[in-house]
Amino acid sequence: MHKIWFTSDHHFGHNGIIQYAGRPFESVEEMDETMIRKWNEKVNDKDAVYYLGDFALNRPERLKEILKRLNGSIYLITGNHEVSALSCKKRFEWVKDYYELKVNDDTVPGGKQKIVLFHYSIRNWNGKGKGSFHLYGHSHGTLEEDRNSLSFDIGVDNHDFYPLEYQEVKAMMLKKESALQILRREPTDSKSIENLL
Repeated sequence: MHKIWFTSDHHFGHNGIIQYAGRPFESVEEMDETMIRKWNEKVNDKDAVYYLGDFALNRPERLKEILKRLNGSIYLITGNHEVSALSCKKRFEWVKDYYELKVNDDTVPGGKQKIVLFHYSIRNWNGKGKGSFHLYGHSHGTLEEDRNSLSFDIGVDNHDFYPLEYQEVKAMMLKKESALQILRREPTDSKSIENLL
């Protein structure tokens, strides 16, 4: 079965992001190689990766080399640093500014989980009150987590430089304080909650 992955904000080739985001790397080369390895540890060639912006700040020629090494079919939602990525459009399945993905999931009402994908955090997204998820990037972990919102920062600085698979995203959403009420699920014990994950 092919998996669906989400990630953002690698900033391949960007030396300044190491200090800005407090990344634990001695050089941009170490950072790039670590992030390529962690991507490929999770993603296989038949998987889909929804990438929520800020792929790279290096020369297009260097980014082409990196993109050749990354597994999966990549769908790019643009961020504010995409000059290099946009010069490599052929590597992406498509490029969009915003996307509403529907994931087949028999455990949710209607059998499809809507996920709003955008580089920036949205306070009130389409379907928010009906169980729709929202994933974003851009903030590099600087936005305070909202325990009552079915949204979070998917960027690599928050997830040890790994992408997250759909089931991991779902599990994180279901741990939020209001998630069970928003999703109109009211299990009465922890065993019932575990069955939803």
